[in-house]
Amino acid sequence: MADSKLRRAIDSGETLVAPGVYDMISATIAEKVGFPAVFVGGYGVSASHLGVPDVGIMTFTDILERVRTFSAILTKPIIVDADTGYGGLVNLRHAVRSYEKAGVAAIQIEDQIFPKRCGHAKGVEVCDIQEMLKRIGVATESRNSENFLIIARTDSRLELGLEEAIKRAEAYSEAGADLIFVESPQTVDEMKILKQSIKTPLVFKMVPDGNLSDLSSKVLTDLGFSILIYPTLGFLSAANAIQQAFNEFKTTGLVKKQTMQRFDEFSNMIGFEEIYSFEDRWDDQ
Repeated sequence: MADSKLRRAIDSGETLVAPGVYDMISATIAEKVGFPAVFVGGYGVSASHLGVPDVGIMTFTDILERVRTFSAILTKPIIVDADTGYGGLVNLRHAVRSYEKAGVAAIQIEDQIFPKRCGHAKGVEVCDIQEMLKRIGVATESRNSENFLIIARTDSRLELGLEEAIKRAEAYSEAGADLIFVESPQTVDEMKILKQSIKTPLVFKMVPDGNLSDLSSKVLTDLGFSILIYPTLGFLSAANAIQQAFNEFKTTGLVKKQTMQRFDEFSNMIGFEEIYSFEDRWDDQ
């Protein structure tokens, strides 16, 4: 059964900031830093788990297994990118049931055609509105609890324009989506129009090199968005740090010059102190 924390926060008007996690190190760090929620995106998991782009190659089983491991350690709500449902409507029904059983708080479903691809990649195509309405209907029908939230995402803004994106958002709201996510608004004025036009709580995705990347989480909160997801923050930061460290090691042959976390600090973060405590307690029995 889905936890009610996320729904209560949304209903109370709170804005939740959710960084993207893609492996157990990033998930553990997010938990210890204390974010109110986390986001599991297809891009990061596809890259870290399979080493391939997010173009529909990763299967539902691939991401479900990763989500289950996250759920085992995370105490805050988990929001998962469920793509288009990983196939037809029966596949979507199975995904909804499986994610809810795994302890996920919300899933994001997109109106792209199947197989989908990253919303910032070339070649994104959206399905017709009726197809997406079926997806939302199946998702809401298949959940056991209304605390398991359905986020309807439209990728129509860049392909078909803002007016079409709003039209779709309104239709998806009426179909029962709990939150709406309009991918890639281009300006702050467009974001204000979205807030004025759509009564359902809104999700915003921040990417570091987008048109709106200079906006702080406070500004986005003031604009009235309910969930702020930062899917690339973790893996782009990690990739940059690893690349720099490896290049320095290749050049110098030394592992002293790199900026890195101390080994004892990392060991403590990942849980060695708890293991030692457990072993000491039972050694004394």
